[in-house]
Amino acid sequence: MSGTPSAVDLLRRTLDTFLAKDMKAWTDLCAEDVVAEFPFAPEGSPARIEGREALYDYLRGYPDLIDIREIPSVRVYPTADENVAIAEWSVVGSVVPNGNPYNMSYATFVTFRDGLVVNYREYWNPKVFLEALGGAGF
Repeated sequence: MSGTPSAVDLLRRTLDTFLAKDMKAWTDLCAEDVVAEFPFAPEGSPARIEGREALYDYLRGYPDLIDIREIPSVRVYPTADENVAIAEWSVVGSVVPNGNPYNMSYATFVTFRDGLVVNYREYWNPKVFLEALGGAGF
């Protein structure tokens, strides 16, 4: 072992950074050419974002909209590809503008290159998201 963090370790780091609400630090874990995909994104929200700067622009307002207080469940799985890890995780929080509860489960597939995220694909329930936001978009 070279002591290099595994994809599982790197994916756990992204979750810890997300919980810390530091979207700049989160996107700093991504390569310049990162591609983020949200296949179930509701209408009006992007399903694909290309580049670290664009991803930061998308995420930077997230903590002002949704206050994530905890990640109560996390299961991270290695794959046959040492650069890919999968996480099943959930969050508990609230929507800042309206106080609605925000409880979401995610399945996330992350590919790393040189210790940085190069592809981030996240599946979540847009119905839960839209109901929590009271119909408002992100």
